[in-house]
Amino acid sequence: MRTYLALALCSAVTFASAAGKPYDEAADAKAEIQSALAQARQADLPVLVVFGANWCGDCQVLDMAFKTGASAPLIHAHFEVVKVNVGKFDRNVDIAKSYGLPLQNGIPAVAVLSPQGRVVYATRAGELADARNMGDTAIYDFFARVAGVKP
Repeated sequence: MRTYLALALCSAVTFASAAGKPYDEAADAKAEIQSALAQARQADLPVLVVFGANWCGDCQVLDMAFKTGASAPLIHAHFEVVKVNVGKFDRNVDIAKSYGLPLQNGIPAVAVLSPQGRVVYATRAGELADARNMGDTAIYDFFARVAGVKP
């Protein structure tokens, strides 16, 4: 069963790569975060800032979970989402550092900001860096905990 799941996830990642890249390499991350914070204040939702890169298989799996997995409705209902490209750890690392994210522990990494921009949660131990092996249920459970939703 694990082999089948791993094969399905690899297929999903390949499909995601062909369908488009999850991280906009030309985006102004600071401006996008500010825009998300403005929307978050209106919606009274936290902002989920996801740091990753298009070359990262785990980042692609997490992105697919946000779009089609069990986590998709949870993420949509409980967060404003901003994806921040870190390139080859040479882009936007200053932003990650300002949120207390040690990217050397792996990507994807996330910070949850209050609508006012205060960090309320950050992955500091590479909690999502093995997303491709976590499976849909573990990804959902992780974000349910972060959102304060009972699984």
